[in-house]
Amino acid sequence: MSNNTTETKPAGKSPTHIAYHVREREGQKGFWTRIGAAWAHTDGKGFNIQLEVAPLDGRISLRVDSEKND
Repeated sequence: MSNNTTETKPAGKSPTHIAYHVREREGQKGFWTRIGAAWAHTDGKGFNIQLEVAPLDGRISLRVDSEKND
């Protein structure tokens, strides 16, 4: 396996999904922290995921990237 970043993040392409660490809080909404991104494979059968951190608790949620880059 190579550490070449072009395998996980194609040049010039934005991620299709954003990875969030979600921690549940009693009586409140979960606390979401952005921890990485994901790119769909060109064949549509999987994803490359690049995480900046790996959470020890809670869960990881992948969401479609809807951020506006103005």
